[in-house]
Amino acid sequence: MDMLWDVLIIGAGPAGGLAALDCAKQGLRVMLVEQRSFPRWKVCGCCFNNQAQAILSSRGETTLFEDCGGQRLDSLRLGLRGREASLALPNGYVLSREQFDQALINAAIKAGASARFQMTAQVEEASPNYRRVRLKDHQSGTTSHVNARVVLVAAGLSQRCLPQNEAGQSRIRKQSRHGAGCVVDDDTDYYPSGSIHMAIGNQGYVGLVRREDGLLNLAGAFDRDALSQGQGAVDAAQNVLNQAGFPVPPALQQGQRWQLTPALSRTSNVVAGDRFLVMGDAAGYVEPFTGEGMAWALTAGAAAAPFVLEGLERWTEDLEMRWKATLQVHIGRRQTVCRALSSVLKRQASTTVLFELVKRWPSIAESIVSSLNEEKLPSPKGEPCL
Repeated sequence: MDMLWDVLIIGAGPAGGLAALDCAKQGLRVMLVEQRSFPRWKVCGCCFNNQAQAILSSRGETTLFEDCGGQRLDSLRLGLRGREASLALPNGYVLSREQFDQALINAAIKAGASARFQMTAQVEEASPNYRRVRLKDHQSGTTSHVNARVVLVAAGLSQRCLPQNEAGQSRIRKQSRHGAGCVVDDDTDYYPSGSIHMAIGNQGYVGLVRREDGLLNLAGAFDRDALSQGQGAVDAAQNVLNQAGFPVPPALQQGQRWQLTPALSRTSNVVAGDRFLVMGDAAGYVEPFTGEGMAWALTAGAAAAPFVLEGLERWTEDLEMRWKATLQVHIGRRQTVCRALSSVLKRQASTTVLFELVKRWPSIAESIVSSLNEEKLPSPKGEPCL
């Protein structure tokens, strides 16, 4: 394995994958490290809005969804206490994470990036010109070291790859919900393709969407107490679906393998340091809606290359501050809308009021969805905004 890289990226999700693609296209020596094997499934994350599509198009991946068999999304269907409301959801796409993440990594490799799977990375000491990174191969158990002039940390909600004295703290918001999801083989026609079906309950919500392969993707955000009772995620999902008046897919009880996440709503007080930038979920997260989570990750990935190029020439505190400002402008403001919706959905009274508004004046809710779909590309010059 080569010992010196221009940029080492930890985490091959959408943020890391797009950053690898972007940096490789700049002619940089890129190493992408991922602890899991690919392709792999992830909780939620299979819905893509206008912002996500605009980011990919700006990087030359205009037909990625069509090439992978992605399906169009055109509506959002809400369920609350046996009542339903539908909203237009313009220009959405659904594509499984197995297909999407692999396609993005393939594009990065084609552009010249090197990828290593089933390998963990631990950032170690800094020198004036690079960071030393320890790698551990899961299959062989062997460890090795490489040097990277810039490190991008896109290792997810609970990343622990930075030194403790540099990692800062991740503050979990009070009453933050936990994510849980699975994929089921459901051949009923109650959940047709082309729509996100969102069931709202007292202790969380569940989103259901039909994937390109016909399987039904379930992903929910639940109160911690709901996940600790009965059969955990299975019972929590069933309770929400029953409360909303949505039928429970028959296959849900058939030993499906559920994946759970740490607490979703959190902020990190460190998003940059000596020759490293934190991005994607690792930089802060909020319970997302209508594909926003994927848009945040791709936006962060698209913002990284100008900072990497500048950092290769000279690393400064000003660069670190501008990275923090960039995340705030392009992602933090978008997360504010989702944070407000999340707060509403944690209270039965406010949820009822919002649902009634949606039923009577759907244009109000559609304007919120439209704001989440706003296209805003990061600056190619590493400035906070265009």
